[in-house]
Amino acid sequence: MASLMASNVVLANTLQDDDLKHAVHTIDKEIETLEILKNNLDVSLSQALDLLQNTKGRVIVTGMGKSGHIARKMAATFSSTGTVSFFVHPGEASHGDLGMIADDDVIIAISYSGESKELSDILMYAKRRNIPLIAITRNPESALGKNSTLVLKLPDNGEACPLGLAPTSSTTATIVLGDVLAVDLMERKGFSAADFRQRHPGGKLGAILCRVADVMHKGDEMPLLNENALMQEALIVMSEKMLGCVGIVDDAGNLEGIITDGDLRRWMSPNLITEKVANVMTKNPKVIGPEALIVDAVNVMNNTGRGITNLFVVEGKKPVGVIHIHDCLKAGVA
Repeated sequence: MASLMASNVVLANTLQDDDLKHAVHTIDKEIETLEILKNNLDVSLSQALDLLQNTKGRVIVTGMGKSGHIARKMAATFSSTGTVSFFVHPGEASHGDLGMIADDDVIIAISYSGESKELSDILMYAKRRNIPLIAITRNPESALGKNSTLVLKLPDNGEACPLGLAPTSSTTATIVLGDVLAVDLMERKGFSAADFRQRHPGGKLGAILCRVADVMHKGDEMPLLNENALMQEALIVMSEKMLGCVGIVDDAGNLEGIITDGDLRRWMSPNLITEKVANVMTKNPKVIGPEALIVDAVNVMNNTGRGITNLFVVEGKKPVGVIHIHDCLKAGVA
């Protein structure tokens, strides 16, 4: 029995070693393919970006099989980063979906071999209507390459698959090339975090990209007092607004300081209610702008040394709102 157990351990260790060896080989092969892709980028990339950026229509992405799956991902990435795009299935295109492609569009057609017969109707349709077509293929001399406006060449470096058959390295290179196009277009268009949030309002990502102005308390919700007021008034305002603070402004409406629950504890005495708020307030409080992201507000609150739970939101020196750490929690950021 002991001998059998020892044999099983040896077998398990051998299998683990083989698994790691195969994993490293696969990763190395795909890295090698990406290095070839990187080192062979040329002017055709800029030409493709010119077509994509200047189109008055949409970017139509198409491909068959694994290339089709990548095309769907590519179209989704374009759409979420400021380039209107959608996927057209080559088979469905031959049965009416060619009508989805307009003369002002640009087509990206993906085929590693460049000989996918299912793409032929799309190629001919683009030719007849003078619709620019960008081919992504390893073979510029293929049917796809010869019938395209320009070719973005994939590395001809074989597959990581031990049979050399299953699309592995080639699909990785295609996905990366699609990301290159999307990111370069973002750079060209000056696509901002605010633009990104408009397309990603849901989930954690939407929360991270939410602005302070979207959740701040403003108008009558703001707890504010003039610097000449007494602490008795401050206690009343803090109780009414229930935000744990009151902002202190001068006669011009500029924010001069803040009084928080912590300040009350530090100043607790029988004479507190008769003190002027200007004597109790923390001067030059931390503030933030309304266009800042909520995640930035959280960072300011957490990195003040002792931590704070409120930030006044200002334009210039005038308060336009106040944000509490609980508002950040509700937004899903803090």
